[in-house]
Amino acid sequence: MTPGRRDPAERLGAHVSTQGGVQTAPGRGTAIGATAIQLFTKGPSQWREPLLTARDVREFRNALESTEIRMVISHDSYLINLASPARELSTRSTRAFTAELRRCKRLGIGSVVSHPGNYIDHPEAGLERNAKNYTRCLRAVPSVTVLLEGTAGTGSSLGSRFEQLAELRQLIGDDVRHRVGFCLDTCHLYSAGYDLVGDWDGVWNAWDRLIGFERLGCLHLNDSKTPFASRRDRHQLVGEGSLGAEPFRRIMRDPRFRGIPKILETPKGQDLVSNDRRMLRRLRAYARAP
Repeated sequence: MTPGRRDPAERLGAHVSTQGGVQTAPGRGTAIGATAIQLFTKGPSQWREPLLTARDVREFRNALESTEIRMVISHDSYLINLASPARELSTRSTRAFTAELRRCKRLGIGSVVSHPGNYIDHPEAGLERNAKNYTRCLRAVPSVTVLLEGTAGTGSSLGSRFEQLAELRQLIGDDVRHRVGFCLDTCHLYSAGYDLVGDWDGVWNAWDRLIGFERLGCLHLNDSKTPFASRRDRHQLVGEGSLGAEPFRRIMRDPRFRGIPKILETPKGQDLVSNDRRMLRRLRAYARAP
């Protein structure tokens, strides 16, 4: 299927590299046939903040305009922990997340996917710290939306249960709460105990009851290398892990997910391109099949 014949509502792609500068990301998205991409605006495993020049911003926007990409989403740094009880880490994380929001605003990226963080001490205390820091950051930078990502439930991570995600959003300041949505990862859901294989309707009925499809801003389409309810975050190629093909077929055909951005975070392989191309072809074939 050529780009011109694709569903105009499709927002399908992968996380792409920004090596060489954020302006290189649209070209990498085009190389895999994406209509949506996710990226890091800075190195995900370092605190150092990049210098984003006016030329970088201009080149990124110009590169994007010449592609079929309809949606760009950012993912924040792995180091950020807005739920931490440690004052220094909390301050550093808040500063870094505010900087992330500012970069996204300059680049015209409307949404940032963010892990709720690790509470370390007590879950409720972690939720309160997290909400307070998200509120502070959102008040500092207007417009950009935060998509809280559901987690696999490893260790002291927050956000593995729908109820906890809903509570976190409710604790965020009411003046900025409308800018808070969610990102769900199929691997995380399955690993956290949401059975997308054996209880598809039950999972999504619970989501709709507790949070609602209108607040679902992104899906990460990843199979899992580990069994159901493992509480481990190990991504596998779509249809080649413990979830198998059927949940992805259903996502690609379910009208509730039609316009929601769907992003691969699956293993790239040696050339960083072929696996993503193959997975996107597979997902589009799922969508076309009767």
